[in-house]
Amino acid sequence: MKKSYKEYIITSEPFNVEILSSILWELNIDGINEEVNCIKVFAQDQNVTAGAIENELQHLKENKLLREFSVQENYIVEKNWNEEWENSREVVRVTDNIVIKPTFKDYEAKPGETVLTLDPKMSFGTGDHQTTKICLLFVEKYLKPGMKVLDAGSGTAILGIAAAKLGAESVIAFDIDEWCYDNGIENTQLNDVQKKVEIRKCELKEIIEKEFDLVIANIQKNILLELAEGFESRIKQNGVLILSGLLEMDREAINSKFSEIGFSEIDYLKLDDWIGLVLRK
Repeated sequence: MKKSYKEYIITSEPFNVEILSSILWELNIDGINEEVNCIKVFAQDQNVTAGAIENELQHLKENKLLREFSVQENYIVEKNWNEEWENSREVVRVTDNIVIKPTFKDYEAKPGETVLTLDPKMSFGTGDHQTTKICLLFVEKYLKPGMKVLDAGSGTAILGIAAAKLGAESVIAFDIDEWCYDNGIENTQLNDVQKKVEIRKCELKEIIEKEFDLVIANIQKNILLELAEGFESRIKQNGVLILSGLLEMDREAINSKFSEIGFSEIDYLKLDDWIGLVLRK
C-alpha cells in the first residue's frame, strides 16, 4: 500500500526559492520541488501542518524578507522521489576548479579540476544552494594539505569529500540523520575517499576527537549558536571555522557569540541573500 503525503503549495512575494527552502527544511519534511512560481513541500510527519509552515514564513515576513505568502494544503499518493531528483539535477560548476556532478550525468574533467560525484538522494548539499557554494569556496581557499577536518551537519558529505580531495589528511563528517549517514558513506565510495573521510551518525557532543585544523558547518543560525562551545573545544589554536547557512541579519549574533569564546572574523562572502563567515580561534 502506497503512503499518502501532505503536499503544501507555497507562493510568496518576492519569490525566493533558496530562502523559502532553507527555512522549510528546518521542519521534518520529505522533499521540496521548485515550480515556475511556487514551491511544493511534501511531508508525512503529522507535526508538519499548514500552521507550522505559516509560522516559519511569518518569521521571514517580520524580518522583511517576504511581503506576502500563501500556503495551500493537498493530499497526494507517494511519488518516486529519486526519479524526481534525477530529473532536476545538473552538473554544477562551483569555482574555476571545483565541479559537482550527479552519478547519472556524464562529465569529462579538464586538467586541474576537482570533480565531486554525488548521488544526492534527499540529503542537503547538492551544490545548487548558495550556502554550499560559499563553503566550497572557503574550503578551497583555506584548506592546506595535511589538515584534520570536521564537517558538522554533513548532509551528503560534499564538504568533507571536497576537503579530502583538496588535500586534507583526515575528515570526520557527521550528521544526526540516518539518510545522511547512508548517503554520506555512498558518496565517499563514489569519490574513492572512504579511507580519508569517516562518516558518523551522531551529535557534536559525541565527537571525542580534538585539535581539528578546520571545522565546517553549513547549518541554521540557532543551531550554530548552540554548538559554539562544542566547536571551540575541538578546534586547535589558530584553527579555522567556516560557517554558512546564514542570512545577513544573522551576522551580528554569530560574531557576538563566537567572539565571546575566542574567535574573530577573518573573511566574509555573500551570494544572493546568503552569507558565509570564516572565523579564526
